Amino acid sequence: MIQNIISVINVNFIILVMIGSVAGLFVGAMPGLSVTMATALLVSVTFTWQTNNAIGLIMGVYTVGVYSGAVTAILLNIPGAPSSVATTLDGYPMASKGNALLALKTAAYHSFIGSIIGLLILAISAKPITKLALAFTPMDYFLLALFGLTTVGSLTSKNFTKGILSALLGVFISMIGVDPIMGTNRFTYGSVNLQRGISIIPALIGLFGFSEILYQVSLDLSKGEVLNITEKEISTQEILSHWFLSIRSSIIGAVVGALPGTGGPIAALLAYEHGKKTTKNPKVPFGEGAIEGIVASEAANNAVVGGAFIPMLTLAIPGDAVTAVILSAFYIHGLRPGPLLFSETPEMFSVILAGGFIGSIMILILGLTISPLLSRIVGIKKRHLIPIVSILCIIGAYSASTHIFDIWIMLAFGILGFIMRKRNFAIAPMVLGLVLGEIMDSNFRRAMSLISTSDNPIGDILLKPISLVLILLIIISVASNFIQFDKRKERI
Repeated sequence: MIQNIISVINVNFIILVMIGSVAGLFVGAMPGLSVTMATALLVSVTFTWQTNNAIGLIMGVYTVGVYSGAVTAILLNIPGAPSSVATTLDGYPMASKGNALLALKTAAYHSFIGSIIGLLILAISAKPITKLALAFTPMDYFLLALFGLTTVGSLTSKNFTKGILSALLGVFISMIGVDPIMGTNRFTYGSVNLQRGISIIPALIGLFGFSEILYQVSLDLSKGEVLNITEKEISTQEILSHWFLSIRSSIIGAVVGALPGTGGPIAALLAYEHGKKTTKNPKVPFGEGAIEGIVASEAANNAVVGGAFIPMLTLAIPGDAVTAVILSAFYIHGLRPGPLLFSETPEMFSVILAGGFIGSIMILILGLTISPLLSRIVGIKKRHLIPIVSILCIIGAYSASTHIFDIWIMLAFGILGFIMRKRNFAIAPMVLGLVLGEIMDSNFRRAMSLISTSDNPIGDILLKPISLVLILLIIISVASNFIQFDKRKERI
């Protein structure tokens, strides 16, 4: 395997992966400019290129682009991608306390670890994990999404009930648009624009970015305009001391990534929940700047890169939106992803791995070299930073689909997020509901249509090993949330 990977590497390949990595850094760090969009553009540009070079450039963008979403999540509280939502929970509070550089370097190191582990899992166990993914029924996907929704307790440390209400509101909003099964309008109230549904990018920018602007404006800007950025030396040993959590989170990310239609947001939130429950006595509580929160989130969402390729390469089923675009690139170049890929063009598997490993190294190089520069952003006076961030929010919301209505969506969610913050409702659970709502809806209804012709509906749906495991996990998650809530209530 190692010899095959080395055989596809040459100077041109390395340079193109590096160029793609730099592009992925800036694209992923700009809210609204998604890695999926950049990959789609590259497919249209590179279709006449030599196949290895085209895939190498795309792998650089994909690998580093996933990491770079953490940059704005940490510095501006705006997730550069949905998979970076969990990073904002501790990354931005850490930056606000003057530890922006520590947060950025932590994200770089553990994104690197997550990417490497995800690719190793891809190389070693592509076929076994794919068989597991194939065994998932629509009901299993529904239960997996429902389990993700029960982790809402890890996203709100003050009021579990408000967290659940926030998540359910997100699920409701995700239902707006054309019904994917019946093709009828739902909650559109005659609006043609709402038939497209609520786009996740402008909603994210509004909830995290514009609501932060409104919140800061509501404060007295004359007090504490400049954040206290400390110049203390960053301990690499401290960052890497959480290696075991990073490995566990990476495994979670790779496995979740191998399940088509799930991807980074679910992986990061599940890993965050795991990190919160398994970390005993953190120096800083989760949600207030815990370094463990960044470790879990970034390791998991970067490990998804390797995991998402597993069903794409072996079954021609994309694991997420980016691999769906890469799948089209394979077809454009005359390749046939699926079981025949390994027998007809086995070198392409090595090209994917080589591009991913070089891109992972670029995460470390770019993350450690740009961090001292980017961390200075949080030192800009608020009265200067707020107009800049406002413009970025508008540009990001519009550029996601070049649709004016998305700007109004961003503004509406910004106002909603501001009101929720003032009323002590956590924002992250709503994002979780937005992400999981569509998965829950479509898969539950598919499952119900399947059991309509079954002689033993309960057995076919709920008495399968995967379903039983997921149901057990849901019960444990719900019970633990109520136990933690009761303990917090007693302390209060």
